[in-house]
Amino acid sequence: MVEPIKDLSRLCIHTITTKPWGFEKALEEYVAHGVQGISVWQNVVAELGVNKVGDLLAASPIEVVSYVRGGFFPATTETKRNQAIDDNKKLIEEAAAIHAPLLVLVCGADPGQSLEDSRNQIQDGIEALIPTAMEMDVRLAIEPLHPMYADTRSAINTLAQANTMAESIQSGFVGIAVDVYHLWWDQLLEQEIKRCGENDNLFAYHICDWKVHPEDMLNDRGLMGEGCIDLKKIRGWVEKAGFNGFHEVEIFSNKYWQMDQLEFLNKIITNYQKYS
Repeated sequence: MVEPIKDLSRLCIHTITTKPWGFEKALEEYVAHGVQGISVWQNVVAELGVNKVGDLLAASPIEVVSYVRGGFFPATTETKRNQAIDDNKKLIEEAAAIHAPLLVLVCGADPGQSLEDSRNQIQDGIEALIPTAMEMDVRLAIEPLHPMYADTRSAINTLAQANTMAESIQSGFVGIAVDVYHLWWDQLLEQEIKRCGENDNLFAYHICDWKVHPEDMLNDRGLMGEGCIDLKKIRGWVEKAGFNGFHEVEIFSNKYWQMDQLEFLNKIITNYQKYS
């Protein structure tokens, strides 16, 4: 039996989750409410500048868990593929500047070519980033996305695919981000999480819930306990695999972005402890 979560020592929130707040407000409220980790989305750096964001985080007691998001490697032209690699090198540098040890990769896909071609280009792109990742001491996490996003967002759609790619790359700087929203349905999930543990490449764990009959496939994620994902079971698998890092709340929700964000933050904390 998986024990309930009694404290907030492993709770991390992605800044996109409370998108209506500016970064400084989000940082202030997370700390005030005992949230121990933060994952910073790139729009924050684009708005405030990497130096200011880095300074604010350095002055805060909160731990920077990851920088979100790099990737989008595939393209039908070499020029676009090379540009994606250059863009990701810059994101790695930004991650290092804001003290983030991890860059999450939404790997991308191009509907103008086969998924196989896109997957090959993803692996080539990640391999091209490893020297920069090593220099900056920033790890890279392949995040498999739900198959409904296989057209443009990611050709990596199962944890098995992500594991196979990470194993093929064979770098301690390349691993996996397990997001329950994208993977909860997979009948091989338990064994593939175990496989992550055996390879010591489970770098991140993202949580939310899958609402029954979502109104929007991107921006109607559920708060933990609001849907049909067995979060405690999956957490048990993740912990059994040896993962002891943060539980990162990542919720895109038109509904929750419209409500009072302080009320929403309190709901996140309550539901995290009750259902995760």
